[in-house]
Amino acid sequence: MVQQSPTLSSEEFLQFKRKATTIVEEYFSTDDVAATANELRELHVPCYHYYFVKKLVSVAMDRHDREKEMAAVLLSSLYGDVVDRPQLCKGFCKLTESCDDLSVDTPDAVDILAVFVARAVVDDMLPPAFLAKQSACLPDGCKGAEVLRRAEKSYLSVPHHGEIVLQRWGGSKRITVEEAKAKISDILEEYLAAGDRSEALRCIRDLKIPFFHHDVVKRALVLAVERGGASEGHILDLLKSASEEGVINESQIAKGFDRLIDSLDDLTLDVPNARCIVKSVIHKASSEGWLCESCLKPLPPEPKKSSEVDDAAVRQFKAKAVLIIKEYFLTGDIIEVLSWLEAENYSCCPSFNAIFVQKLVNAAMDRKSREKEMASVLLSSLCMPPEDVVAGFHLLIEAAEDAALDNPAIVEDLTMFFARSVVDEVIAPSDLEAMEEDASRVKADGSTGMLALRNAQSLLGAKLSAERILRCWGGGGGSGKAGWELDEVKDKIGKLLQEYDCGGDIREACRCIMDIGMPFFHHEVVKKVLVAIIEKRGKDERLWELLSECYGRGLITPNQMTKGFDRVADCVDDLALDVPDAAKQLGCCVESAKKEGWLDPSFSMTRPGQPVANGVCS
Repeated sequence: MVQQSPTLSSEEFLQFKRKATTIVEEYFSTDDVAATANELRELHVPCYHYYFVKKLVSVAMDRHDREKEMAAVLLSSLYGDVVDRPQLCKGFCKLTESCDDLSVDTPDAVDILAVFVARAVVDDMLPPAFLAKQSACLPDGCKGAEVLRRAEKSYLSVPHHGEIVLQRWGGSKRITVEEAKAKISDILEEYLAAGDRSEALRCIRDLKIPFFHHDVVKRALVLAVERGGASEGHILDLLKSASEEGVINESQIAKGFDRLIDSLDDLTLDVPNARCIVKSVIHKASSEGWLCESCLKPLPPEPKKSSEVDDAAVRQFKAKAVLIIKEYFLTGDIIEVLSWLEAENYSCCPSFNAIFVQKLVNAAMDRKSREKEMASVLLSSLCMPPEDVVAGFHLLIEAAEDAALDNPAIVEDLTMFFARSVVDEVIAPSDLEAMEEDASRVKADGSTGMLALRNAQSLLGAKLSAERILRCWGGGGGSGKAGWELDEVKDKIGKLLQEYDCGGDIREACRCIMDIGMPFFHHEVVKKVLVAIIEKRGKDERLWELLSECYGRGLITPNQMTKGFDRVADCVDDLALDVPDAAKQLGCCVESAKKEGWLDPSFSMTRPGQPVANGVCS
């Protein structure tokens, strides 16, 4: 006879099953996440929490969408604080193994359970690798294997899958993350203005988001640090009362403090003595008994002292960057951003480029696909040194764990930004590999940043990935034609150049290039112009004048110009089959472009294995 467990007797396990069933039924009646978490915790049998996961989901499967959504929210709330990942994974393993039995009472069990699995992945409870790993453990043809296939193909592989899965059971009826943050800020501001602690606690309760109370703690502490004085005392009194009255549990309080510690470096830029204030707040909370100081993360090492002028410059740059990025999302004016950034870097440290990259991507991830596409287009047009972009990505990776609390889809967003940067040749594939190697020294394998880096490399390794990545957010930065394929764009560029070369107006040609709405693809214009000039042996001054006009108007940036010349240099051997002196002709163009200031003097058209070709333009 099989033993139930080396830890609990069969009778004790049966008692746990009965109590777990009761807790599940009570939760569906009361919708009280905090009380349910406390009851499960008080059973003191974490080795059987997998059964609770299985029971909760299996009961919800036979109920309405309301209960299914409640079950998903409860799992997200319990994860980490009460139920650890091994127990959660085991619970879902048991569910997939028993799906054939569940289908007897619930005909659509496969689809329902697939949504639960997808929801657990979207909520960062199950790792994406769970699907493949568990599939290997299931016999072919069983319903459990079908669940995992459907979760992957029907839910996790579709565009905007995070939003689709979260709304599957009417999640929109619940408060969204953005709404929650806004309401929390309003509650805290009203509390500091009126001083009514009871009313503030009631409002926090009424939000019914105990799993997000860490944000209440973090925002309250940030206010305490920024305003100091009496505000600090009022905030600490509120948090102490919230702890003593059970409004915010110990785990959420600790998580809120940890998030504050994670953002301490940024906070110090605005409040120079923030580190001292945070230390004082932690000491007060610990001495009053509502915070376990030993459970918190250590404070980050104190940065080297820099001059007050440097600190002020950093704060000023960040503030200006936020404004210019907001304006860019409204106007789409790349040239204005380029001019501003060049002016700032003329008098400031070039490493501000990394800060700008971080601010740009963070701002885009909080917005819609249009802004994400615009951010990628801008990154491609900035002409930043790749190491500066990589440094900006490292800043994003460092803050990814904290950002994931506000943005559940951050892994997907960062994955696409990393992959898009490689496709747009903003960074090289080797840069992505180096980023993963550097991040692995300080980040856990399953961390948000590491997942995004690995997902990006996997995505880039797929067949025909470049075009899919270019179209991940619709393409064209909001102004382009999202329905166009790259071949169509190439064809349009070829036709407009041909029309211009046959006597067309230069202003009309520039307008047509602008109307295509794909500035990140203007290197194709450069390439086609150069190929035409080479084929005509340098006797086409009109096309060269068009390049000059486009560069002067800012339609073609230095980065796109360099990329276009690079692409022609890469295919010069093929051109030589039709034009024997193609290398010489390209050399002439390179020298002329350097004289015009389009190319950096260090630019070289020589490629490994090619003879050095020097051309002298007449």
